[in-house]
Amino acid sequence: MEPFESDPRYRFPRVVQFSVFLDNRVGKLRELLNLFLGTNVQLAALTVVDSADCAIVRCILAPSDEARGMLRSAGMAFSETEMVVAELGSPDALRDLCEVLVSAEVNIHYAYPMLVRQTGQSAVALHVDEPEMAATVLRRKGFSLLGEAEIS
Repeated sequence: MEPFESDPRYRFPRVVQFSVFLDNRVGKLRELLNLFLGTNVQLAALTVVDSADCAIVRCILAPSDEARGMLRSAGMAFSETEMVVAELGSPDALRDLCEVLVSAEVNIHYAYPMLVRQTGQSAVALHVDEPEMAATVLRRKGFSLLGEAEIS
């Protein structure tokens, strides 16, 4: 049985984002995606930050332990960041989510949508300055948070 939020052992649902550093050359994104072809690793979200010299591919992969090992084996440079993933159950949910976080003084550094999920519900991945606080206030306001098990 999972502990309640008030229990010190409680941990909000966590999702790992991998920021993979690639040369800004034709085919590099395809090479990254091909790394997971035919494996158990699923791509749950993706966004690309592009510059003249390099690209940073921010992606959520599950299971993260397996993805991490594959990235290391391939010699890819990457970092990891903890993300909060929230389901958006209504057309106004994103606005409501922002309202909740602003009222708690939690800053959103960036956000991007999750890819199509089995439940059919939209979801958004959030990089925030205070993930624990964001998770707490979002859950209290009725948002469903997703962990790695729910996104794969």
